[in-house]
Amino acid sequence: MCGITGFVQWNRDLTQESELLVRMTNSLSNRGPDASGTWISNPCAFGHRRLSVMDPENGAQPMHALQGDTSYTVVYNGELYNAPELKKELLQRGHHFRTQCDTEVLLASYIEWGPVCVEKFNGIFAFAIWDGAREQVFLARDRLGVKPLFYSNAKDTLVFGSEPKALLLHPDVEAAVGPEGLAEVFIVGPARTPGHGVYSSLHELKPAHAMIYSRNGIKTYAYWKLESVQHEHNLEETAVEVRRLLQDTLERQLASDVPVCSLLSGGLDSSALSALAVDYYNRTGQGQVSTYSVDYVDNAKHFQAHSFQPGADGPWIQRMVDELKTDHHWIEIENGELVHALTQAMLVRDLPGMADVDSSLYLFCKEIKKGATVAISGEAADEVFGGYPWFHRDEMLNSGTFPWSVAPDMRAGLLSPDIREWIRPLDYLADRYSDAVAEVPLLEGETGKTAQMRVMSYLNITRFMPTLLDRKDRMSMGAGLEVRVPYCDHRLIQYVFNIPWEMKITGGREKGILRKALEGVLPDDVLYRKKSPYPKTHNPQYLAAVKQQVLEILDDPTSPLLPLIDKVQIRNLASSPDASSNLPWFGQLMSGPQLFAYLTQINSWLKTYNVAIR
Repeated sequence: MCGITGFVQWNRDLTQESELLVRMTNSLSNRGPDASGTWISNPCAFGHRRLSVMDPENGAQPMHALQGDTSYTVVYNGELYNAPELKKELLQRGHHFRTQCDTEVLLASYIEWGPVCVEKFNGIFAFAIWDGAREQVFLARDRLGVKPLFYSNAKDTLVFGSEPKALLLHPDVEAAVGPEGLAEVFIVGPARTPGHGVYSSLHELKPAHAMIYSRNGIKTYAYWKLESVQHEHNLEETAVEVRRLLQDTLERQLASDVPVCSLLSGGLDSSALSALAVDYYNRTGQGQVSTYSVDYVDNAKHFQAHSFQPGADGPWIQRMVDELKTDHHWIEIENGELVHALTQAMLVRDLPGMADVDSSLYLFCKEIKKGATVAISGEAADEVFGGYPWFHRDEMLNSGTFPWSVAPDMRAGLLSPDIREWIRPLDYLADRYSDAVAEVPLLEGETGKTAQMRVMSYLNITRFMPTLLDRKDRMSMGAGLEVRVPYCDHRLIQYVFNIPWEMKITGGREKGILRKALEGVLPDDVLYRKKSPYPKTHNPQYLAAVKQQVLEILDDPTSPLLPLIDKVQIRNLASSPDASSNLPWFGQLMSGPQLFAYLTQINSWLKTYNVAIR
């Protein structure tokens, strides 16, 4: 996987901007530690950092191609999982290839089919192509937004990049936030509304969108969207199709010229991918699969079961390791490391994020990187198949807001009165929720519970899932690790989106249809165990440490966070011995400790990036 950046300006000699381009490109070195490349040819400047996965010897970027007298240049972050089929078709159409990498396939696809090429792609991607024939830049992002792409259009200049840090180095892009950005941070965050870059001058190219930038300006459009159609298969046929799609997707994503491993939590989603990977490796003679799991030092001593996390994962991980005979690596993180890495996690993301849920993943990925370059992850199965508690609890289903963030009044109450008046956080949240619900593609004649669950599925796929994909991308790429997410295959998501809810919960269980599809793949005890989310620390020392950090921020009159918050309210929470430990805040994993850590990340972000508020 890689990092891309660049800028386009029609009436300026960009050959004088090589030093700026190099700085922007090198800011993404964690995403691409293996190689770097830049290219300037008026009016375009492209930069690329490479993580070598396919054809390491010949896949350097920016990559160029000539068609007649017309030149094309691409910078690309991603993987095309159907590159072999595309290459075969392009060869039949007269194209020639000098490499084995999918970058050349992507560029040839654009040359052959133009912007509609994205409709042919199966993969995760963000890319920019200079089209000399049309004198335009074409940018696109994969259907589910697995790979990021941000842009800014100010002063007749288009600036783009994989992460905000690259854009913020350009003199036309300012690290400033207004009321909308603050509302994103304080009432929506750590989620982010699709299309919003939080910084006032930044935008996100939405998933499944493309952009054309020419002398006539910017045109953005959707090239794909979820569709609601009548489901035609019976239960048995549906289970067979789910398994077929998942197996095909995984086998495509195991293709690599560098070591691949699987993340294994002992739960349904990761165990299924690990089992299918082992089966594929056995059939193809590729040897033993490596698996990795994460936990925290002494976590078992402090673990307390609750409705979101009913049991510890360790015994189930060992169960699957014994079953699959994988080369397993147990990674344990110290609580002190977790606290220390909060700042690094913020720097990797360029924004406050999921606190220790981020920093633990970052540390985990750093350890994995010592033995692998590509990892397979079970991310997104809960959004796609309906695994989260809010799919199944009436009070969350009927909350009238995003069900992973059901304490908006409490969150708004943490802000200073002036900021609350300025950004109107509850109104902002209500508007974003209304926007999301209005997007849902309704199915004619569908009513009642079935229609309600279609809305819930859509909200999870388009609003909650991007939060976790952002986290997975930034933390893994911050460590130079590529993570692939088979449950995000658009064919699988489109199919499962239209499975009726009563079929999705076959057997009266969350993700029932997925469990049925995996019968014979997993042992029954693993197949039907109760869901447990990504592990978090339960050590009270972590809570004490982040509380102390917040109190130190409150005691420092220069802290940039202070004008934004209700200091008395925050101090009362941080001084409380136990009332704040289970404070509901965001999702399944983020409660009191994560709230305090998030506040410290906001303060660090404001200070480090010298964020202007206006």
